[in-house]
Amino acid sequence: MGHNILYIEDNPDNMMLVKRALESRGYKLLEAANGLNGVSTAEANEIDLILLDINLPDIDGYEVARRLRTSTKPALAYIPIIAITANALKGDAEKALSAGCDVYMSKPINIRELWARVEAFVPAPESST
Repeated sequence: MGHNILYIEDNPDNMMLVKRALESRGYKLLEAANGLNGVSTAEANEIDLILLDINLPDIDGYEVARRLRTSTKPALAYIPIIAITANALKGDAEKALSAGCDVYMSKPINIRELWARVEAFVPAPESST
């Protein structure tokens, strides 16, 4: 079982925060700064979980999730996707879930919540025996 997490995020501060938080728990973080790179990174690597910003500079996170779910790489139809977004309007969570995301988290990122959400899908390497 792997521990590779792909984070698709255009904000370098958020990327660094999540990278430090997850690497401290033993996960390996793959990074993509936009949606198209995120899709190609997911298709080219073995990924266990995807963290997905919704507001990206090229295609939005909803489109990324749809493309991942219909990818020619069959495993991407089932990889858990956690949407992490500043969008907090009514209906945003439903829109993310209907696009193919499994969980919706709002920014600012709460590290304890992030750890709990990630570990619900991919147990931390330090806690596996």
